[in-house]
Amino acid sequence: MSEKEYRQHRFERPSGATEILLIRHGESSPLREGEPFPLVDGHGDPGLAAQGREQADKVGVRLKNHPVDAVYVTKLRRTHETAAPLCRHLEIEPVIEPNLHEVHLGEWEGGVFRVKAAEQDPIFLKMHEEERWDVIPGAESYSVFSDRVNKGLRNIVRSHPDQLVVAVLHGGVIGQILAQAAGSTGFAFNGADNGSISHIVVNGAQTTIRRFNDCSHLQDLMSSAGAMPT
Repeated sequence: MSEKEYRQHRFERPSGATEILLIRHGESSPLREGEPFPLVDGHGDPGLAAQGREQADKVGVRLKNHPVDAVYVTKLRRTHETAAPLCRHLEIEPVIEPNLHEVHLGEWEGGVFRVKAAEQDPIFLKMHEEERWDVIPGAESYSVFSDRVNKGLRNIVRSHPDQLVVAVLHGGVIGQILAQAAGSTGFAFNGADNGSISHIVVNGAQTTIRRFNDCSHLQDLMSSAGAMPT
């Protein structure tokens, strides 16, 4: 008589839970001197660069055979353009979640953030040291940003029990969602690569992080260093 065995099993989504693939939008257009990004409700709104469109295509190919029930985007066009190839494969229309747009960067919107980062401006360095967006003049506070992102995430979860959802978002938003889930410091998960896939399962008040910054579909397009959200 053989002994009873207890095997290890792969993770399975709990009944009633929502599985969400968090996609960072593809690389956006470069900022050129004297040509600030257009603004939408005060947020910089560049489209995708050629590299970003290629990343978006690779995301679409990676996920086209997954049983995706819905695709969410933000009000900013880089998320729409990134989601477009996948939505064509799936033959579904993306849904805008109004609470998941990128953190507001105050006086550093319109591309100024990129200049300050390149110059290693003292305020930029202090922002990293203190892990607070509102070190930037006029920027969104950590608490306001956190509450807004959590509201947007909960809106998706309430609408999609027992389903798989794709949310094409921004680096700061993905970082905030994962920091909340992990109970980590605010910037611990910032720096997801453009076109990367992170993966969470939300079951009531519990969020399980399944993966972060999966870039296996990007190959040579994967960056060697993280980037801050813009």
